[in-house]
Amino acid sequence: MKKNYKLSAKQIRCYGAYLREQERADSTVQKYLHDLAALLAYLRGRALTKAVLLEWKGDLAGRYAPASVNTMLAAVNGFLRFMGWGELTVRFLKIQKALFCDERRELTRADYVRLVNTARRKRKERLSLVLQTICATGIRVSELREITAEAVASGRAEIANKGKRRSIFLSEKLCRLLKSYLKRNGITAGPVFVTRSGRPLDRSNIWRDMKVLCKSAGVKPDKVFPHNLRHLFARTFYTQEKDLSRLADILGHTSVNTTRIYTAESGLIHARQMERMGLIVT
Repeated sequence: MKKNYKLSAKQIRCYGAYLREQERADSTVQKYLHDLAALLAYLRGRALTKAVLLEWKGDLAGRYAPASVNTMLAAVNGFLRFMGWGELTVRFLKIQKALFCDERRELTRADYVRLVNTARRKRKERLSLVLQTICATGIRVSELREITAEAVASGRAEIANKGKRRSIFLSEKLCRLLKSYLKRNGITAGPVFVTRSGRPLDRSNIWRDMKVLCKSAGVKPDKVFPHNLRHLFARTFYTQEKDLSRLADILGHTSVNTTRIYTAESGLIHARQMERMGLIVT
Protein backbone atom coordinates (compact mmCIF):
# COMPACT_ATOMS: atom_id res chain seq x y z
CA MET A 1 0.00 0.00 0.00
CA LYS A 2 1.34 3.43 -0.98
CA LYS A 3 2.18 5.62 2.00
CA ASN A 4 0.83 9.16 2.23
CA TYR A 5 3.37 11.66 3.53
CA LYS A 6 2.42 15.21 4.56
CA LEU A 7 4.90 18.00 5.23
CA SER A 8 4.02 20.48 7.99
CA ALA A 9 5.51 23.58 9.60
CA LYS A 10 5.61 21.72 12.94
CA GLN A 11 7.77 18.97 11.45
CA ILE A 12 10.12 21.58 10.03
CA ARG A 13 10.46 23.22 13.46
CA CYS A 14 11.21 19.82 15.04
CA TYR A 15 13.93 19.26 12.45
CA GLY A 16 15.39 22.68 13.24
CA ALA A 17 15.56 21.76 16.94
CA TYR A 18 17.29 18.50 16.02
CA LEU A 19 19.89 20.33 13.91
CA ARG A 20 20.66 22.68 16.80
CA GLU A 21 21.07 19.69 19.13
CA GLN A 22 23.60 18.37 16.62
CA GLU A 23 25.46 21.69 17.02
CA ARG A 24 25.04 22.66 13.40
CA ALA A 25 25.97 26.27 12.62
CA ASP A 26 23.11 28.78 12.98
CA SER A 27 23.53 29.85 9.36
CA THR A 28 23.18 26.22 8.21
CA VAL A 29 20.06 25.68 10.32
CA GLN A 30 18.43 28.83 8.97
CA LYS A 31 19.30 27.86 5.38
CA TYR A 32 17.81 24.37 5.78
CA LEU A 33 14.64 25.69 7.38
CA HIS A 34 14.27 28.30 4.64
CA ASP A 35 14.60 25.64 1.94
CA LEU A 36 12.07 23.36 3.64
CA ALA A 37 9.64 26.27 4.00
CA ALA A 38 10.03 26.88 0.26
CA LEU A 39 9.16 23.25 -0.43
CA LEU A 40 6.13 23.50 1.87
CA ALA A 41 4.90 26.52 -0.07
CA TYR A 42 5.47 24.69 -3.38
CA LEU A 43 3.38 21.73 -2.25
CA ARG A 44 0.29 23.90 -1.62
CA GLY A 45 -1.23 21.19 0.58
CA ARG A 46 -0.37 18.27 -1.70
CA ALA A 47 1.04 15.04 -0.31
CA LEU A 48 4.81 14.62 -0.38
CA THR A 49 5.68 12.02 -3.01
CA LYS A 50 8.77 11.10 -5.00
CA ALA A 51 7.06 12.35 -8.15
CA VAL A 52 6.31 15.74 -6.60
CA LEU A 53 9.88 16.04 -5.30
CA LEU A 54 11.25 15.30 -8.76
CA GLU A 55 8.90 17.94 -10.15
CA TRP A 56 10.20 20.43 -7.57
CA LYS A 57 13.79 19.49 -8.41
CA GLY A 58 13.11 20.21 -12.08
CA ASP A 59 11.54 23.56 -11.20
CA LEU A 60 14.59 24.52 -9.14
CA ALA A 61 16.96 23.45 -11.92
CA GLY A 62 15.22 25.89 -14.26
CA ARG A 63 15.67 28.81 -11.87
CA TYR A 64 18.93 28.30 -9.97
CA ALA A 65 22.53 27.28 -10.56
CA PRO A 66 23.18 23.53 -10.07
CA ALA A 67 25.24 24.10 -6.91
CA SER A 68 22.39 26.11 -5.36
CA VAL A 69 19.87 23.41 -6.29
CA ASN A 70 22.02 20.77 -4.64
CA THR A 71 22.19 22.70 -1.36
CA MET A 72 18.38 22.79 -1.33
CA LEU A 73 18.18 19.08 -2.09
CA ALA A 74 20.65 18.40 0.74
CA ALA A 75 18.35 20.22 3.16
CA VAL A 76 15.32 18.21 2.03
CA ASN A 77 17.13 14.86 1.96
CA GLY A 78 18.41 15.44 5.49
CA PHE A 79 14.88 16.16 6.66
CA LEU A 80 13.50 13.07 4.92
CA ARG A 81 16.04 10.84 6.64
CA PHE A 82 15.26 12.50 9.98
CA MET A 83 11.58 11.67 9.48
CA GLY A 84 12.33 8.10 8.43
CA TRP A 85 11.15 8.82 4.88
CA GLY A 86 14.44 7.90 3.23
CA GLU A 87 12.72 6.27 0.24
CA LEU A 88 11.70 9.75 -0.93
CA THR A 89 15.24 11.19 -1.16
CA VAL A 90 16.29 12.51 -4.56
CA ARG A 91 19.66 12.51 -6.27
CA PHE A 92 21.76 15.63 -6.61
CA LEU A 93 22.32 17.26 -9.97
CA LYS A 94 25.59 16.19 -11.54
CA ILE A 95 28.10 19.03 -11.69
CA GLN A 96 31.31 18.79 -13.65
CA LYS A 97 34.18 19.88 -11.44
CA ALA A 98 35.57 23.27 -12.48
CA LEU A 99 39.27 23.01 -13.30
CA PHE A 100 39.93 26.70 -12.61
CA CYS A 101 38.41 29.44 -10.51
CA ASP A 102 36.85 32.45 -12.21
CA GLU A 103 39.48 35.20 -12.20
CA ARG A 104 36.69 37.78 -12.47
CA ARG A 105 35.67 36.85 -8.93
CA GLU A 106 39.10 35.99 -7.55
CA LEU A 107 40.53 38.44 -5.02
CA THR A 108 44.21 38.81 -5.84
CA ARG A 109 46.98 39.83 -3.48
CA ALA A 110 47.18 43.19 -5.28
CA ASP A 111 43.43 43.73 -4.75
CA TYR A 112 43.80 42.86 -1.07
CA VAL A 113 46.72 45.26 -0.57
CA ARG A 114 44.75 48.08 -2.22
CA LEU A 115 41.77 47.42 0.07
CA VAL A 116 43.91 47.45 3.22
CA ASN A 117 45.85 50.56 2.22
CA THR A 118 42.68 52.39 1.21
CA ALA A 119 41.07 51.58 4.57
CA ARG A 120 44.13 52.96 6.36
CA ARG A 121 44.20 56.09 4.18
CA LYS A 122 40.56 56.72 5.00
CA ARG A 123 41.33 56.26 8.72
CA LYS A 124 39.21 53.12 8.92
CA GLU A 125 41.64 51.32 11.21
CA ARG A 126 39.16 48.73 12.44
CA LEU A 127 38.24 47.69 8.90
CA SER A 128 41.90 47.54 7.87
CA LEU A 129 42.66 45.22 10.78
CA VAL A 130 39.56 43.06 10.18
CA LEU A 131 40.69 42.47 6.58
CA GLN A 132 44.22 41.60 7.70
CA THR A 133 43.09 39.37 10.56
CA ILE A 134 40.81 37.25 8.38
CA CYS A 135 43.32 37.06 5.53
CA ALA A 136 46.35 36.33 7.73
CA THR A 137 44.64 33.53 9.68
CA GLY A 138 42.21 32.00 7.19
CA ILE A 139 39.34 32.08 9.67
CA ARG A 140 35.68 32.28 8.67
CA VAL A 141 34.05 35.66 9.16
CA SER A 142 31.75 34.02 11.74
CA GLU A 143 34.87 33.05 13.72
CA LEU A 144 36.17 36.61 13.99
CA ARG A 145 34.52 36.94 17.42
CA GLU A 146 37.00 34.33 18.69
CA ILE A 147 39.84 36.80 18.10
CA THR A 148 39.79 38.21 21.62
CA ALA A 149 42.07 40.33 23.75
CA GLU A 150 43.03 37.13 25.56
CA ALA A 151 43.87 35.41 22.25
CA VAL A 152 46.03 38.35 21.18
CA ALA A 153 47.91 38.20 24.51
CA SER A 154 48.65 34.49 24.08
CA GLY A 155 49.18 34.58 20.32
CA ARG A 156 46.63 31.81 19.82
CA ALA A 157 42.85 31.67 19.32
CA GLU A 158 40.75 28.60 20.10
CA ILE A 159 38.05 28.21 17.46
CA ALA A 160 34.95 26.07 17.99
CA ASN A 161 32.83 25.62 14.87
CA LYS A 162 30.66 22.86 13.40
CA GLY A 163 31.37 20.55 16.32
CA LYS A 164 35.15 20.81 15.90
CA ARG A 165 37.83 22.72 17.81
CA ARG A 166 41.09 23.98 16.37
CA SER A 167 43.87 26.36 17.39
CA ILE A 168 44.72 29.34 15.21
CA PHE A 169 48.09 30.99 15.67
CA LEU A 170 48.39 34.75 15.32
CA SER A 171 51.66 36.00 13.84
CA GLU A 172 53.84 38.33 15.89
CA LYS A 173 53.26 41.15 13.43
CA LEU A 174 49.47 40.74 13.61
CA CYS A 175 49.60 40.58 17.42
CA ARG A 176 51.56 43.84 17.55
CA LEU A 177 48.98 45.58 15.38
CA LEU A 178 46.08 44.22 17.43
CA LYS A 179 47.70 45.05 20.78
CA SER A 180 48.14 48.67 19.69
CA TYR A 181 44.50 48.76 18.53
CA LEU A 182 43.28 47.27 21.83
CA LYS A 183 45.28 49.80 23.84
CA ARG A 184 44.03 52.80 21.84
CA ASN A 185 40.42 51.66 22.18
CA GLY A 186 40.58 50.66 25.83
CA ILE A 187 39.62 47.02 25.16
CA THR A 188 41.01 44.72 27.83
CA ALA A 189 38.89 41.58 27.43
CA GLY A 190 36.55 39.87 24.98
CA PRO A 191 36.33 40.25 21.18
CA VAL A 192 38.73 42.68 19.57
CA PHE A 193 36.30 43.87 16.92
CA VAL A 194 33.04 45.24 18.30
CA THR A 195 30.36 47.74 17.32
CA ARG A 196 29.79 51.02 19.15
CA SER A 197 27.32 49.21 21.39
CA GLY A 198 29.97 46.64 22.29
CA ARG A 199 28.58 43.69 20.32
CA PRO A 200 30.93 41.59 18.15
CA LEU A 201 30.97 42.58 14.49
CA ASP A 202 28.90 40.24 12.35
CA ARG A 203 28.97 39.28 8.68
CA SER A 204 26.59 42.07 7.62
CA ASN A 205 28.68 44.78 9.32
CA ILE A 206 31.86 43.60 7.63
CA TRP A 207 30.26 42.97 4.22
CA ARG A 208 28.76 46.47 4.14
CA ASP A 209 32.03 48.16 5.09
CA MET A 210 33.99 46.16 2.50
CA LYS A 211 31.56 47.05 -0.29
CA VAL A 212 31.81 50.76 0.53
CA LEU A 213 35.59 50.47 0.25
CA CYS A 214 35.57 48.95 -3.26
CA LYS A 215 35.15 52.12 -5.31
CA SER A 216 37.88 54.07 -3.52
CA ALA A 217 40.25 51.08 -3.74
CA GLY A 218 39.55 50.46 -7.41
CA VAL A 219 38.56 46.82 -6.80
CA LYS A 220 35.52 45.27 -8.47
CA PRO A 221 32.68 44.67 -5.97
CA ASP A 222 32.16 41.10 -7.27
CA LYS A 223 35.56 40.21 -5.81
CA VAL A 224 35.03 41.74 -2.41
CA PHE A 225 33.36 39.67 0.27
CA PRO A 226 34.78 38.22 3.51
CA HIS A 227 35.05 34.61 2.34
CA ASN A 228 37.34 35.64 -0.52
CA LEU A 229 39.91 36.69 2.09
CA ARG A 230 39.86 33.09 3.38
CA HIS A 231 40.37 31.83 -0.17
CA LEU A 232 43.36 34.17 -0.62
CA PHE A 233 44.90 32.80 2.58
CA ALA A 234 44.40 29.23 1.32
CA ARG A 235 45.95 29.89 -2.10
CA THR A 236 48.91 31.73 -0.58
CA PHE A 237 49.56 28.98 2.00
CA TYR A 238 49.30 26.21 -0.57
CA THR A 239 51.60 28.00 -3.03
CA GLN A 240 54.29 28.13 -0.33
CA GLU A 241 53.79 24.82 1.48
CA LYS A 242 52.05 22.44 -1.00
CA ASP A 243 50.54 20.66 2.02
CA LEU A 244 46.82 20.18 1.38
CA SER A 245 46.19 18.05 4.49
CA ARG A 246 47.72 20.62 6.84
CA LEU A 247 45.82 23.42 5.13
CA ALA A 248 42.56 21.50 5.63
CA ASP A 249 43.31 21.32 9.37
CA ILE A 250 44.05 25.05 9.55
CA LEU A 251 40.84 25.94 7.70
CA GLY A 252 38.75 23.52 9.78
CA HIS A 253 37.71 21.37 6.81
CA THR A 254 36.64 17.77 7.38
CA SER A 255 37.55 16.77 3.82
CA VAL A 256 40.53 17.83 1.72
CA ASN A 257 38.15 17.78 -1.26
CA THR A 258 36.65 20.98 0.13
CA THR A 259 40.13 22.43 0.57
CA ARG A 260 40.98 21.72 -3.08
CA ILE A 261 38.23 24.14 -4.09
CA TYR A 262 39.98 26.88 -2.10
CA THR A 263 43.33 26.28 -3.79
CA ALA A 264 42.06 26.25 -7.39
CA GLU A 265 44.14 28.51 -9.58
CA SER A 266 42.76 30.86 -12.20
CA GLY A 267 42.70 30.00 -15.88
CA LEU A 268 45.14 32.83 -16.60
CA ILE A 269 47.75 31.35 -14.24
CA HIS A 270 47.33 27.92 -15.83
CA ALA A 271 47.71 29.44 -19.31
CA ARG A 272 51.02 31.06 -18.28
CA GLN A 273 52.24 27.73 -16.90
CA MET A 274 51.40 26.04 -20.20
CA GLU A 275 53.38 28.69 -22.08
CA ARG A 276 56.41 28.19 -19.81
CA MET A 277 56.46 24.45 -20.57
CA GLY A 278 57.85 25.29 -24.02
CA LEU A 279 56.39 22.23 -25.73
CA ILE A 280 55.53 24.05 -29.00
CA VAL A 281 58.63 23.61 -31.19
CA THR A 282 57.60 24.86 -34.65
